[in-house]
Amino acid sequence: MNKKQKQLKKYWFIKVRGSYLPNNLYGWLSYIPYLAYLIFTLVFGIRDTHSLSLAVLYVVPNWIAAVVIMTYIASHKSK
Repeated sequence: MNKKQKQLKKYWFIKVRGSYLPNNLYGWLSYIPYLAYLIFTLVFGIRDTHSLSLAVLYVVPNWIAAVVIMTYIASHKSK
């Protein structure tokens, strides 16, 4: 393993085309609960609301908050 590869391994995420992808175990350990949260809010929003508009009003703010938090974490733990 060369020096550049060793340096990249210490970062949790790698920036790829304006997005962040997990780079090591710590990145995946933070990314998997994030995806689970997105799926949970979608399922909960659809199952427990009585109309599509209420589901959208529940899901969208939760997803925006989750994306902002995950982007903040990824930007501070990446190169």
